[in-house]
Amino acid sequence: MTSLDPSDPLVLDARSLQRRPGSMITVARTASAPADLGVAMARVPEGSPIELDLRLESVLEGILVSGTADLEISAECSRCLDPVHWHEEVDLTELFRYPSTDARGAVLDEPDESEDPLPLVQDDFVDLNPVLRDAVVIDLPLAPLCREECLGLCPDCGVRLEDEPQHQHQTSDPRWAALADLLESDEPHA
Repeated sequence: MTSLDPSDPLVLDARSLQRRPGSMITVARTASAPADLGVAMARVPEGSPIELDLRLESVLEGILVSGTADLEISAECSRCLDPVHWHEEVDLTELFRYPSTDARGAVLDEPDESEDPLPLVQDDFVDLNPVLRDAVVIDLPLAPLCREECLGLCPDCGVRLEDEPQHQHQTSDPRWAALADLLESDEPHA
């Protein structure tokens, strides 16, 4: 287990809970967004502010963290590739379990017993980085749009169809060339 950096704004100090079930603290802070927080076409810009409003509750099994993260999303429209920005509020809820200890209180090294183990409380600190990443990435659209009616780009020449609504690119599929020749031969000549 690696040691957490207490100066990281996404690492929360839970020492004041003193492992007393029922005790609670609130945390309100601004953190800078870590790198690579997002998917291919939508992401949180690195270093942008994330407003955290959290509640840490001591429960028998560990520390329950719940609350919200307010952040800005930067994306590209999947149809026209224009930049798109919006504000998102993401709900966070995660139980950080206390590590197992022996009768004297010494932490036991445990094998990974499940496919999706709960994150651990490490030296009375909890790391929100993976929790935030999971919550944000699940919430982001895979194909963001600047607006629902976006016409996108011409698939043949790349012209923005919003700017030229009458645009019709006249490249014909070579597989239809023989049919086009038949249509032209059937037309009456004047």
